[in-house]
Amino acid sequence: MERDPIVAEMRAVREAFAKEHGCDIKAIIRALKREEARSGRKLVSPPPKRLSPQKELRKTG
Repeated sequence: MERDPIVAEMRAVREAFAKEHGCDIKAIIRALKREEARSGRKLVSPPPKRLSPQKELRKTG
């Protein structure tokens, strides 16, 4: 399978960002939240998807 250059670039950016923050997930999240606040963009979270009665999960066991 051929490597997708866009995916490769995104992985490289992700790795560099993680290294900038010592690969510490809490530091990464703080940095992302700071950037989110600085952006001034309104962030929207879609409502949770509800299961229809036909798609209910079956109990196991």
